[in-house]
Amino acid sequence: MRNFFKFTERNTSYKQETLAGVTTFLSIAYILVVNPLILSQAGMDSGAVFTATALTAIIGTLLIGLLA
Repeated sequence: MRNFFKFTERNTSYKQETLAGVTTFLSIAYILVVNPLILSQAGMDSGAVFTATALTAIIGTLLIGLLA
């Protein structure tokens, strides 16, 4: 895994990358709860907002993980 992700070249470690992943997950989990609550007060369907937020988070996370 270290060779595939080039940890040495990028001056990082498995622990640091795991912590970054957990931090990202917790941030997204928070937004998945809060975003529909806020936008439903403006008259938007909370289920649709949740779905759109989840899909956006999935796509964004995959792009960052694969390209950055």
